[in-house]
Amino acid sequence: MSTPANIDALANAGTSVWLDDLSRDRLRSGNLAEVIENKGVVGVTTNPAIFANAMSQGTAYDEQLQQLAAAGTPADTAVFEMAADDVAEACDVFLPIYERTNGVDGRVSLEVDPRLAKEREATVTQARELAAKVGRENLMIKIPATEECLPAITDVLAEGISVNVTLIFSVSRYIQVMEAFIEGMSRAAGAGKDLTKIHSVASFFVSRVDTEIDKRLDEIGTDAALALKGKAGVANAQLAYAAFQDTLLNNPAWNALAEKGAPVQRPLWASTSVKNPEYPDTLYVTELAGPHTVNTMPENTLDATIDHGEVRGDTLSGTTDSARAVFAALDEAGVNLAEVWTVLENEGVEKFVNSWNELLGTLAAQLDAK
Repeated sequence: MSTPANIDALANAGTSVWLDDLSRDRLRSGNLAEVIENKGVVGVTTNPAIFANAMSQGTAYDEQLQQLAAAGTPADTAVFEMAADDVAEACDVFLPIYERTNGVDGRVSLEVDPRLAKEREATVTQARELAAKVGRENLMIKIPATEECLPAITDVLAEGISVNVTLIFSVSRYIQVMEAFIEGMSRAAGAGKDLTKIHSVASFFVSRVDTEIDKRLDEIGTDAALALKGKAGVANAQLAYAAFQDTLLNNPAWNALAEKGAPVQRPLWASTSVKNPEYPDTLYVTELAGPHTVNTMPENTLDATIDHGEVRGDTLSGTTDSARAVFAALDEAGVNLAEVWTVLENEGVEKFVNSWNELLGTLAAQLDAK
């Protein structure tokens, strides 16, 4: 296996590269194996929008849809039957990486129904069901970091299920996520679970922060405001990384768990494709490299990183002061940051729910036609 130089450089800086995409076509064509072999990818994330795109196109799912239709399977059950099969197959493809890295990488994520984003008990129940259905050690269940689901994150980890916490936008919410993680791992330890098998990442969204804040800076329109465009996303992630060091790495409660073999919950940079074409297309990769991190990328961002990314080693450590200065300037310019975080979380849930509902409608029609 020959890893591209820039992906190798990211790994040397401490950043694992995961692919933010999965489809049956990608699996069955051998493309996923090729991406692992030729592009240095060591994990995969999925979300409702990714599966909506995969299952709404082509013919890869037709045979299974025929079987599900014959069994009278409703659309919301069918979608998880198909998604779980894809994820299980992907887990098998990544198994050698999972074993080689002692479970740190070789991970595949599957998200709970986004309509459950404010329902703790239903989220825990579905996480348990999906983990059993996929039946692979290298699975991660994705749970949104809504206020209502923070206890669900703790509950699921306590049962020994690895978790990818998703839709994190603010540092304050991220700190709550890390606290939920520590509590979950503590409960798992108390229940006699093998902590070495319970892994977690915290998916901190980047580009959407710039999209929302840039819009507000344009509305303010002053020179000072406009000069801040494109700076918030990276600065926010840098502050998240500082919080990771303070709240987790330097936390005695966490260190006690680490001594028992618990793996650290790594920050994962998500939403890393640049939405503004004026910004460098590798902005959210090269500026966010550092120890104990993951960057999950759509393939176009991955290809750009391989082709012309300027990886400069650890670009996260030592950035706290400059990142704080960006946010002080945003506050001074008149950006209502508390409102930004609320809008982004609500929109994030809404986008996934809309994608899911569209997919369910499409699948219901396909099932009826079989």
